[in-house]
Amino acid sequence: MKSQDETLEDWCRALLQALQLEEVEIDVNEVLSLAGVAAHSVVRPAAPLTTFIAGYAAGLASGAGQAADADPMQAAMAVARRLAKDYAAAEATGA
Repeated sequence: MKSQDETLEDWCRALLQALQLEEVEIDVNEVLSLAGVAAHSVVRPAAPLTTFIAGYAAGLASGAGQAADADPMQAAMAVARRLAKDYAAAEATGA
């Protein structure tokens, strides 16, 4: 029986292949970490929404040639992570 990590890696490869994105490198743990921050800092449904929007922004930046392929994803995920943490802090203080 496959572990959860193996299943996620297999699923990621299959999805990338189906979308004709085999050359794209995905750091599954980093994406899941961002989803966790969003889920715990905002609300649980923010997790898939945050990761989708970060990925979309990275794709647009990469397609526009704004940076090397790995840089837009890291940049978008950093912005999303910071915003989610700031959101939680603002909510805690009632701002």
